[in-house]
This record gives sequence, C-alpha cells and structure tokens, in this order.
Amino acid sequence: MDDEGIAPREHDAALRGLARLNRASRSDAILWPGIRGVSASGNGRVLRVMDVATGSGDVPAALDTRARAAGIRIEWTLCDRSPHALARAEERARDSGMHVRTACVDVLAAPLPAGCDVVISSLFLHHFDPHDAVRILRSMRDAAGVAVGVADLDRTWLGLGLATLGAHVLSRSPVVHFDAAASVRAAHARTEVESLARDAGMDGCTITRAWPERWRLWWNRTGSGGAR
Repeated sequence: MDDEGIAPREHDAALRGLARLNRASRSDAILWPGIRGVSASGNGRVLRVMDVATGSGDVPAALDTRARAAGIRIEWTLCDRSPHALARAEERARDSGMHVRTACVDVLAAPLPAGCDVVISSLFLHHFDPHDAVRILRSMRDAAGVAVGVADLDRTWLGLGLATLGAHVLSRSPVVHFDAAASVRAAHARTEVESLARDAGMDGCTITRAWPERWRLWWNRTGSGGAR
C-alpha cells in the first residue's frame, strides 16, 4: 500500500481491508486512554488532535465516536502523503460528522503542521528503519503541544500469526495479505522502542503492551496531563 503507483481501485480495497482489521483489533482503544487523559487536564476545552498517516481515517473516526460519548470535543488534523487516502478520510469524516482539516504531508520531507495538542499515529512506524523512525518521532514531538501517542505492531511470532490470519479472514485484498505479514516482520519490537524514543528526545515516555501483540508509546511534555 506504500507503492505510489498503486491503482485507485486496489488502494481503496486495501484501505477497506485495513479498516476492518483496525475495527476487529480495536486499534482505537489503544490510544484512547491517552487522549481521554489529556482532555481531563484541559478543563473542558476543545482538544486538537493530529493523526499522522491517517489512511482512510478509520481510527480517528472511532476515537471521535468515543470522545463524543464521553463529552469530549475534538478538532482533527488528518495527515497523509497520499491525496487519494486523504480524500477517503474526508469522506469518512463527513459521514461521521467530525470537525477535520487535512494536510498532505510526507513526514520525512516536511515538518508536520503546528498547533495541535496531541499528535498520534497508528500502525505507521513499522514502515521505517530505526533512523527514519527516530526522525518521525522527533517530528511528532516537535508538533505536539501536550502529548504524543504511537501504537504499532510488536515483532513476535504470535503477532505474525494473528496478522496473517486476520488479513485473510477480513480482506480479499492481496495488498493487505502481503502487507500484514511484511509489516510484522519489519516492525520494531516493544523492547526496541524505548531506544528509538530516547533518541527522539522523548525521555520519560511510557511503553506498554497492547492487545493484539502491539505496543503503545505515550509521551507527555513536562507538566502536561495524559495517560497513566
């Protein structure tokens, strides 16, 4: 799905498959405690959240549903380097009644937009080697006024089996079938993430296990609220 030459029809099928995998694995639940924690320390004001590599925007949409149920108002910035994916994310946001703006950004080539409280990403960092992963984390840190949250795959044999099985059960897309296994094999193991975060200047972050075979990194700026 990272191939810039992927046909729109194949891209759409892959985005739908990934959205089904995210829904089945409750990807939004991994980052929700952090967002809820930051909101609790914000005295009820609108929370500004940026999602990096948003794809079809399914994770922000699920998080927004949780937020509205909790009485939390979020203004979203959805970032992706693919204009096609951003168009799909805008459609989903419109259907969900979300307040969003979009930004077409290659995070390795340009800074992320400023002005957000929380910067998150889900299932993105595994696409990059350690050097570029540190660059991305540093860019997220620089753009975040309050906190950064990252959720990604853990490189384990169980994770490989679950990802492969889930991809074939929940999607007919050959892109999803290939990416599922390749992503786990390329992922940064939870035991390696602390070093990446330290090199990115995220001292004091927390790194926890998350189901299914994933990890969550959460970093707060000094004195800010967030997940515990």
